[in-house]
Amino acid sequence: MHKRILILAFSLLSIGTLQAQTNPRPLTLDEYKKAKAFQIKDPDTETYVKFENSYILDRYEMRKPYFITGDDGLKKRMDLYKLIAKDGMQELGLVVFYTNEKGKRYQTLVPDFTADGKVWEQYFEDIHAIDKEEKNFVLKLSYVLSKEMSYQQYKNINQGKDLKLESATYGNDICFPGDQEVAMASGGKKLLRDIRPGDRVVTVDPKTKQATITQVKELVAHDASNYAITRLVTVSAREVASPKATEVHLTSQVLEATPNHPMMTRESQKKMGEIREGEEVLCLNKVTKTYEPYTVLQKKDYAGGVQKVYNMVAAEGTTFLMNGVMVMQK
Repeated sequence: MHKRILILAFSLLSIGTLQAQTNPRPLTLDEYKKAKAFQIKDPDTETYVKFENSYILDRYEMRKPYFITGDDGLKKRMDLYKLIAKDGMQELGLVVFYTNEKGKRYQTLVPDFTADGKVWEQYFEDIHAIDKEEKNFVLKLSYVLSKEMSYQQYKNINQGKDLKLESATYGNDICFPGDQEVAMASGGKKLLRDIRPGDRVVTVDPKTKQATITQVKELVAHDASNYAITRLVTVSAREVASPKATEVHLTSQVLEATPNHPMMTRESQKKMGEIREGEEVLCLNKVTKTYEPYTVLQKKDYAGGVQKVYNMVAAEGTTFLMNGVMVMQK
């Protein structure tokens, strides 16, 4: 996902535009269930397959497969096919074949935006069921959809929620939930709520990207309240395209904080709640052990529930490394 990783380059057509051009019709729940049984024996050779003389699986834009390798080093394959109703040649959705490193194949069907809510509900149940077996399946699916079908398609994965309606009242506290992990001088991690004065933690120079060690002077704890929380899912992807496939090495970091906590993006310092999807923040790449710009793939604002929030005061430095993401000291 970097060349702005691109990924997230949101350079392709929006799903809304695409669907408007192809005059889609709503996918019914019966069709959804039926289509889940449609199989492609060999995705390397089968690009256009008919079913029941009523439906067609058509290789999406004749795209090559994605091969995605995550932090666990395991390579997964993802193939995309349009589901088309033969009558009227109307697009109904996108069938995704996901094959793991052992050759086991999973299948899901992303409905188009006209589908009934029950269809979407079933879709979300299905992808989260796969996610329980295949770690970070939803993240990888989100990556591919955001790349291929733009930001609007990705929003559908969030189930169309108006996340602002779930937000609590913003306060003046600039903090993190206690379960966020602090990078320690020893190379390990420690929950923020367990940090104590005298602990030695990592600080990173935003300009040189060099890490040094600083000592914690104080852990500030704020009274429990239903704080608004911003959650960022950041990803780094290295792509290598060949005539036969697109190889993707994907790594991710997730950070939660109050929306007013400062962070550095590639462009400038911003409050976390002001950061937009597609912007870049500095993270520790667990594979390369270097500090690299990660792209914000998903941003979610929500009410975090009644809890304490915390912040550290350090003797030196301007940043901390929280959940592998560089954040500014208060």
